[in-house]
Amino acid sequence: MSRRLIAVLTSVLLLSLGWLGFGGFTSLAGLVPLLWISDSFGDTRREWWRMFGWATLAFVLWNAATVWWVWNATPVGPIAATLVSTTLNLIAFMAFHTVSKKAPRALAYTLLVAGWITTEYWYTWGEISFPWLILGNGFSEVPWAVQWYEYTGVFGGTLWVLLTNILLYETIKKRSRRHAVATAVMVVVPIAISLGIYCTYKPSTRTAKMAVVQPNVDCYDKFHSDSEWQEQNLLELLAEVPEGVDFIALPETTLPDYIYEPNVEREMIVRAIADTLSAKNPGAVVVTGASTWRDYRAGHQSATARKRGNEYYDIFNSALEITPAGEVDIYHKSRLVIGVEKMPLPWVFKMLEFLVIDLGGTVGQLGVGTHPKCFDNGDAKVGPAICYEAVYGDFYGGFAREGANAMMVISNDGWWGNTPGHKRLFAFCRLRAIEHRRAIARSANTGISGFISERGDDGERMEWEERGVLTADVTLNSQKTFYTRYGDYIGRLARYVALLCLLYFMAYRIRRKNYLVK
Repeated sequence: MSRRLIAVLTSVLLLSLGWLGFGGFTSLAGLVPLLWISDSFGDTRREWWRMFGWATLAFVLWNAATVWWVWNATPVGPIAATLVSTTLNLIAFMAFHTVSKKAPRALAYTLLVAGWITTEYWYTWGEISFPWLILGNGFSEVPWAVQWYEYTGVFGGTLWVLLTNILLYETIKKRSRRHAVATAVMVVVPIAISLGIYCTYKPSTRTAKMAVVQPNVDCYDKFHSDSEWQEQNLLELLAEVPEGVDFIALPETTLPDYIYEPNVEREMIVRAIADTLSAKNPGAVVVTGASTWRDYRAGHQSATARKRGNEYYDIFNSALEITPAGEVDIYHKSRLVIGVEKMPLPWVFKMLEFLVIDLGGTVGQLGVGTHPKCFDNGDAKVGPAICYEAVYGDFYGGFAREGANAMMVISNDGWWGNTPGHKRLFAFCRLRAIEHRRAIARSANTGISGFISERGDDGERMEWEERGVLTADVTLNSQKTFYTRYGDYIGRLARYVALLCLLYFMAYRIRRKNYLVK
């Protein structure tokens, strides 16, 4: 038992380091201890449940080590995330364990790879979605090693991790030189290819000058403190932006009061921002976060609308584009944070609302945007991704498919305090930059704000609880990568491979039983 416990703890450590700022290379061996535990059990029902217990412990501890910080904002968050993530990991791993005891090993390994990617893909697009622990995300601190994400996205990283773990375990188990060579090739070749792409990649020569603003307002006071002071803080920072800027990014939910969308251009803060632009940067536009709302007549409400008397209304987490002339365009956030902005299965989760944080009264289901859109200034177009949307590679690519040649990510990361949460959100943006070869200007309320190149390299940045303005020339790229065009094709293909593996296993077992009967 002690050896298996050590194996579980080793697996947790190796899997977790990529989400704790140490790079993801240890995950290339992170499943080896679990594969050893699986091999140590027989094919009886009792031993199946014992393997189930050890795997559950490993995946629960992996989640606890990497998403504990969500507790600072919503106590139910890490519990729900751990429950769902562990369940999906168990589906994939226990399917492998079951097949490995009753069918050829090659079939079991194929099912492990396809099944694991399938469950990650489900977590990306399902009603309950928090795809933080996609294995490919673990390389966010070493973007130079995964430049081929422009062809595969993060699911390519997951595929690399799984195949390397399998080959490494077989090498240790069989002490085979052939397997050792195959393992070395599997580790080295993708890194070598990535370094080749990294060293030869030529970014676009077109640029736009962008500024990111970090107001450094405590998010827990933001919705309950003096809005006049917050507005003055924003205007002072806007006045610090140097002349000649094309785009200025302000964080998610920057504007302190709720804005009624039909009257947005008449709001005092919007007019004040437009006047500041007109006086200081007449060629620039501001992209800022805001909480907006609109109402509906009975019978014309959206699926997410709330009822107030005989009327219905939606609250949106929005990005506004404000021009010097005071014209405003609006984008509504489409990928919402589970348990805070979105209530999946509301008849189940309604009773748990008291456990989530109060985002200025916006607890519960927010209105949902229908699709990505771009903001433009001249011939430059930016995609205004809002916070959590930068976790979803395929969705994020929708901005590029709509014509964005650079990206802005506006965020409000202070809910979790100075924990790995805001650091990983910034790091994941590096992967998005590689996948779609779009440079990024990121503005967060309390950190991290800064710039990321098309290769995923960090530019100048502001850290936690800094206040100020940064400016940089950001490249504009109109070329679409393979991944931009085809999205999560690896996840889609994995579903069919997993299904074929299960059908083959069923046919194999039926044939095997018939053979034994004869």
